[in-house]
Amino acid sequence: MDSSRSAQTAAIQFLRAEGEHASQIYRRLKEVYGEQCLAQCTIFWSYQRYEAGRLNIKDLPRPGQAHVVTRSDTISAVDVLIRENRRITTRDIAVELSISKGNVNHIMYKKFGYGKVCAQWGPRICQRIRRRREWVFA
Repeated sequence: MDSSRSAQTAAIQFLRAEGEHASQIYRRLKEVYGEQCLAQCTIFWSYQRYEAGRLNIKDLPRPGQAHVVTRSDTISAVDVLIRENRRITTRDIAVELSISKGNVNHIMYKKFGYGKVCAQWGPRICQRIRRRREWVFA
C-alpha cells in the first residue's frame, strides 16, 4: 500500500466527497496505513481546506529560501577556474560566471569539499592535517 502523503491526501479528498466526517476519515486511514498515517491534526486541516473549496491536492509553493540548483556545466566551470588559479576568490568566480556568491560557496564546500588553506583552495582534509601539525608543535 502506498503510504505517501499525496496518496493519503487524495484519500482524504475522496472520503470527504463521499460525506465522511474528519474523525471517521482519520480512523479509516489509521486502519489502512497504521504507523505511516498522517497526524490527526493534518487530516483535520486537510479536511477543512477541502470543505472550503480547495480542489488541488498538491502543496502550494511556499515563501522562503529557494533550493540551490547547480548545473553540471557550472560546476565544471568553477572547477576549471579554481584549477587555473587556486588563489581566486568566490566573488571573482561569481562575477566571471554570473552566478551568486552563495551558489559558488555551495559548489565549493558541498560539491568539491574545498576550503581555504593558506589563502589557496584545497581539500578540507588538508586543513585538518595542518591544524593538527600546528597543535602538536605549539
